[in-house]
Amino acid sequence: MSELTDTELAGFSKLMFEAAGITLAPTKKALVSGRLARRLQGAGCATFTEYLRHIQRDAKERQQVIDILTTNETYFFREPKHFAYLAEQILPKVEPGRPFRVWSAACSSGEEPYSTAMVLAERLGSRPWDIMASDISTRILEQAQSAVYPMERAEKIPQPYLKAYCLKGVGAQTGYFTLQASLRERVQFRIVNLNAPFPDMGPFDLIFLRNVMIYFNSETKRQICHRLVDALRPGGHLFVGHSESLNGLDVPLQAVQPAVYRKDPGTPRKGL
Repeated sequence: MSELTDTELAGFSKLMFEAAGITLAPTKKALVSGRLARRLQGAGCATFTEYLRHIQRDAKERQQVIDILTTNETYFFREPKHFAYLAEQILPKVEPGRPFRVWSAACSSGEEPYSTAMVLAERLGSRPWDIMASDISTRILEQAQSAVYPMERAEKIPQPYLKAYCLKGVGAQTGYFTLQASLRERVQFRIVNLNAPFPDMGPFDLIFLRNVMIYFNSETKRQICHRLVDALRPGGHLFVGHSESLNGLDVPLQAVQPAVYRKDPGTPRKGL
């Protein structure tokens, strides 16, 4: 198999930018080559240039490329300070009787929304709450909906949550675990492209968009953040990755602690 050239990387970067607003930096060459090598061989292509031509003709294969290149590392209770802030600062102030709504954007294989569900179940119990989880990858959303994970993925789940909400597999599922049905049914999954106008999903009290904006250029970040603000209730929160910042994006959000932003309670919602 031939090596991925700079020109070929630029071709995949153009595809990803047009599909999802994602820019593939030169430093991603090894990642792109490694992730696509098997797809290239399966398509019978000798070079990445041939494969680029192939995916321009084959929409299903093109979606496979988007799925593969947008799948990011994730794990349960990643960045635990966020979940502590949710439990200790946000949830105690929730109005009784009003549904508390969360959007886990770019949710990958589901660890983030299910981690959030455990916190909400513990702190809100039978009070109304729901989680909408989204991604652009159809393949990864199918995996997230299945809610079946290897046991080693449970390592970072706090023991009280593990005992209360997780079920160890038996028989053919030995070595795996899942989440209680009462949690899974509160999490809905759908395809959402962050680089396009959002569907009408209703206002959210909290939006997670973590470790994703590092793949966008400044203008794409600004546009996405303005749409996220419009999807938040006044006073709602946005969590981003600890390596990310909204500085210079001119969005009406106030930083309340590292990687945690709050929408001014007096800011009205606009159309998405």
